[in-house]
Amino acid sequence: MPRTRRPEARPDQILDAALAVFSEQGFAGARVEDIAKRAGLSKGAIYLYFESKDAMLKGLVRRLADGVVGAAEGLVDPNRDASVTLRSLVAFMVVQISNPQVSAAPRIVIAEAQRFPELAAFYRETVIARGHRLLTRLIDLGVSQGVFRDVDREVLLRTCIGPLLAHMLLTSVFIDPQNPGPPPEVIGAGIADMILNGLNPNNGALL
Repeated sequence: MPRTRRPEARPDQILDAALAVFSEQGFAGARVEDIAKRAGLSKGAIYLYFESKDAMLKGLVRRLADGVVGAAEGLVDPNRDASVTLRSLVAFMVVQISNPQVSAAPRIVIAEAQRFPELAAFYRETVIARGHRLLTRLIDLGVSQGVFRDVDREVLLRTCIGPLLAHMLLTSVFIDPQNPGPPPEVIGAGIADMILNGLNPNNGALL
């Protein structure tokens, strides 16, 4: 039986259903009929809000950017020590990507990127580029405060994304039920230590 929600809640209702179906069937294999059934709506009702599966996946990416990246942007305070902010930022991101509901959209985009390069480009511009601007702003702040050395921003972006991506894959794709690994808080602190040691202006000495 169709579930009734306020019209303004329908886009999120549809996106939640799309995320579940994409995760189960893959983006290419998912059908709008299945998404409508999962959402408790008619197929026609889906098209009132999203014209295609592409639009739904882009909606999921936008929601991720506005929710997670938007919250991360709010952590940067020009009056706060940038090294403390970076530690908080890394901890926040590790906790977020440890949540399967958060990591699902990036995993879907990664899995489908070769077949749907326009989706990969959309994710790059909507999420990665926004994160890059945030990171650049934070590093510029740390350099001005004298707590960070001036490093190549592109290299730093890869240095930060690498451990986060590895954590996401190890906790969602390559899961070892016998060895789930340390909790997200421990992982986040360790990653932050490694990044901060590399940024330390005192020859990389421990902070």
